[in-house]
Amino acid sequence: MKTMKILAAAGLAFALHSGAALAEGTGSEGYFQIYNNTAGNIVVGFYTNDGSGWSGNWLGDSIMPGVSAQAEFNAPSGACDQAFAVGWLGEDDTEVVDDPISIDICEASNVYLDDNEIYYD
Repeated sequence: MKTMKILAAAGLAFALHSGAALAEGTGSEGYFQIYNNTAGNIVVGFYTNDGSGWSGNWLGDSIMPGVSAQAEFNAPSGACDQAFAVGWLGEDDTEVVDDPISIDICEASNVYLDDNEIYYD
């Protein structure tokens, strides 16, 4: 299993896991799971905005199709209402960023990145 930690101003760390899902949690419990369910798209960027501006790229490594990343809060508090945007690897090795999605990060257990849809539950 490949593991990496990425720290950002909002206080998340990501651990990459291939294959089966880990235990479900919610942001209110300090973690949630992100799934790259695409057929062949590579995630190269993950950005958040709590109303104070966009963060830098949280990812230090890309998330390949079929791989999930557990996001864990390291900060003791933060805004539940966030916007996030995902950057995908473009054909010419540039980043293509999707339109932002609103999320209640305290209620989210899973974030799904599909070929034509991004959603959470």
